[in-house]
Amino acid sequence: TNLSAGRNLLMPQILFNKDCGLLAHPSSLPNRFGIGDFGPASIQWIEALAAHGQNTWQILPLNPAGYGDSPYQGLSAFAANPVFISPEDLHARGLIDEPELMALQLPLGERVDYAQVYSNKTELTTRAALHFFSLKTAHPLRIQYNAFCQTESNWLKAFALFSALKANFGGVAWTDWPSEYRDRDAAALESISIELKSDIKRIYFEQFILRLQWTAVQERARELGLRLVGDLPIFVAHDSADVWCHRELFRLNSDGSPSVIAGVPPDYFSSTGQLWGNPLYDWDAHRSDHYAWWRARLSKILTWVDVVRLDHFRGFDACWEVPGNANTAAGGQWISAPGQEVFDAFVEDYGLPLPIIAEDLGVITPEVEKLRDKYNLPGIRIQQFAFGTDPMSHTFLPEKYVANCVAYSGTHDNDTVVGWFSSKAGEGSTRSADEIEAERKVTLDYFGTDGSDIHWDFIRSLYRSGAGAVIVPVQDILGLGSEARMNTPGKPSGSWAWRLTDNEALGTAFKHLHSLTQETSRGLSTAQASVQLR
Repeated sequence: TNLSAGRNLLMPQILFNKDCGLLAHPSSLPNRFGIGDFGPASIQWIEALAAHGQNTWQILPLNPAGYGDSPYQGLSAFAANPVFISPEDLHARGLIDEPELMALQLPLGERVDYAQVYSNKTELTTRAALHFFSLKTAHPLRIQYNAFCQTESNWLKAFALFSALKANFGGVAWTDWPSEYRDRDAAALESISIELKSDIKRIYFEQFILRLQWTAVQERARELGLRLVGDLPIFVAHDSADVWCHRELFRLNSDGSPSVIAGVPPDYFSSTGQLWGNPLYDWDAHRSDHYAWWRARLSKILTWVDVVRLDHFRGFDACWEVPGNANTAAGGQWISAPGQEVFDAFVEDYGLPLPIIAEDLGVITPEVEKLRDKYNLPGIRIQQFAFGTDPMSHTFLPEKYVANCVAYSGTHDNDTVVGWFSSKAGEGSTRSADEIEAERKVTLDYFGTDGSDIHWDFIRSLYRSGAGAVIVPVQDILGLGSEARMNTPGKPSGSWAWRLTDNEALGTAFKHLHSLTQETSRGLSTAQASVQLR
């Protein structure tokens, strides 16, 4: 089923029907510029997926990454990350010349060097913007740009000023800016906007180019019958344009600092819980304007993707509230959230079925399940959770999967399958050595194998399951270990940097996956999957 989200389009009765694909953030895609982007890297990736029978590409949040380079700590809930701007596309549009393009090349390493990439991309867009704004106002690109700025003005102006101010003040959080800017004094903001005009124009240009480049990716995906699945974090970063501009929507102290913050109680990943640090919502304020901010947020992401995974779905029923000055999440408490009201508003905008996947992991209560099922949202199943001591582990076994679910070997927060299978106590989870060994034995008994091909044991059982969709991290089809893990929850730095480098191994893995896809009648039909890489 190919789905384009939109309130005026016919929607299928269910979101997924024997679909399959891979999870890979654009940052992980190989190219010559230090990080995957919205240019040929993404187009070639989509074509490779379709050529091998896959009809789904899942990505992580595309927002500008904040603390720790995490896409889940975005500097804006509406903007896109300028690191994804494609130098090749800018060159093709005549906005940078060949020497400028070649100067941006970086070795294809296994990790993104974010400091170098940010520096390169700022230099890139500074040069490209000079070319762009020298074009005649009647140039088609300038006309498109003007239309974009007008259409997106409700968030773009504030984000550009926020970003320019943040850079001007050395990157510190907005609560540490001089008080007149922290508290958004109108005269002060107007004055400094003039001073920072060139930076603000460059940021406008960056967002325009990102939208233009991603639209080409979307169009190619649509041609191939491939669906894009995005990710919407339930919370936004405290140091974000959203909180700076809309303090009334968040629970903050008078100086702008968060009075309470989000997290989760002690869990599989941490014995003291996970302290995320995001400010919690003032739900009464959201209710008073009929959840306008939330509706705008969902509307925006659905112009970028076809279906969205709502991260930490259980937070719409209740959030783990931790005092703003806490050092761990252990001393928090559950507080209720108006999830049904929020989703009723979404239904007003989109009808049913909503183009939403509920990330229903963690402490899942009957109330959370009731909220998910009221709107018939597909939940998710993580196969790595099937073999441990958790009382709910049996629900993660492939034979237990219902049609209205999306099944994964693991997510961006999990270790790779090979890394998980060979893990040691104290590394990446709270499991003891005895628990790991017991889990490993249960796994081998379940599959009836020696574990030498454990990643394919997982993938084969997922594709043969009754899950409506199966999505596998690309690291798992390659059989990579913990060195390829995308994120380790609770680890303050060093995540989000893994990249694809071995095209030969990827080609072999794709062929294996294609055979499995055909065998299990998932994804694209053989006729549809005949497209080849350009």
